[in-house]
Amino acid sequence: MDLATLVGNARLDGIGRFSAGAIVHRAGRILLLRRRPDDTSYPGAEDLPSGGVEPGEGLLEGLERELAEEIGRPPGPPALDPFVTWFDYDSRSGIRTRQFTFALPHDGSPVVLSGEHTAFRWAPAGEYPDSELTPRLKEAVRDWLDSR
Repeated sequence: MDLATLVGNARLDGIGRFSAGAIVHRAGRILLLRRRPDDTSYPGAEDLPSGGVEPGEGLLEGLERELAEEIGRPPGPPALDPFVTWFDYDSRSGIRTRQFTFALPHDGSPVVLSGEHTAFRWAPAGEYPDSELTPRLKEAVRDWLDSR
């Protein structure tokens, strides 16, 4: 399914905001980030690189910006795997949001964290059930593994 159809379907479902994230992977491992202990959402939990898509920004532009901000990925369109899944949630401000999660092979660049996260690790993909990811992110990883 193309991105325009995904966004159009989300709007038909009453979604008011979008978020984009990535399962960054290499050699059977996925990149997990550790949230700050004082974060307002899931403090100290593990996370995937992700964040809100700004008004006027496309999904891939938002993903590219978030990857640059959160893990220091060099600028340029991400070379995504043919995978996408999504889940809906209510943002802190009460806006219904749909997060689209993509799969992205790691480009070999060093991981440079922003202030949003305190650490990272390359976890074996099959060990995701034992990670501290939220249940929805665990589902996204499971969907990705099932699609491979």
